[in-house]
Amino acid sequence: MPLQFLNHRLSVPSRQLGEPGPDHLLLDTLLTAAIRVPDHGRLSPTRLLLVRGEARLTFGERLAEIHARKEPDAPAAVLAKDRERYLHAPLVVVVIARVLSDHKIPEQEQVLSAGCVAYNLLLGAQALGFGAQWLTGWAAYDREVAGLLGLADNERVIGFVHVGTVREAASEHPRPALAEVLGEWSA
Repeated sequence: MPLQFLNHRLSVPSRQLGEPGPDHLLLDTLLTAAIRVPDHGRLSPTRLLLVRGEARLTFGERLAEIHARKEPDAPAAVLAKDRERYLHAPLVVVVIARVLSDHKIPEQEQVLSAGCVAYNLLLGAQALGFGAQWLTGWAAYDREVAGLLGLADNERVIGFVHVGTVREAASEHPRPALAEVLGEWSA
């Protein structure tokens, strides 16, 4: 069945991912495919940052520092989660939307195009035999974290896509039946 792949798409929790990640050739293949998305106006409103190796540890440490400064009463377990969140998967791709606010192409379409890149990363990773998970969390919406990542004022994090080898199979969860989400408009 041609759509079988989509019917079996499943995010694998980042803590269930490990080494190895995609090698250089597979990574280029994955990223090249991921950026082939609908792009009204050909704006290329997406930028990608790779976080891997020791940078994952450094990034987590910096997030914990920012969180502790903003929320001095944050529980130690929450700060530990900030520190360790990026250590499981060997590759984290930060998907960034570059939004032109005074453009004829609506901002929403630009953001959705970048969101398609994140989704393509999930599909592409699975097609290559890896697992992946698209996460956001507070760090995706924090301007200080945006500064840490070197984002311009018109850029925002769409998500952190964690990619690696599946160490533990993800469990399926209930999906809505088509009848629950389908309607038909008529005049």
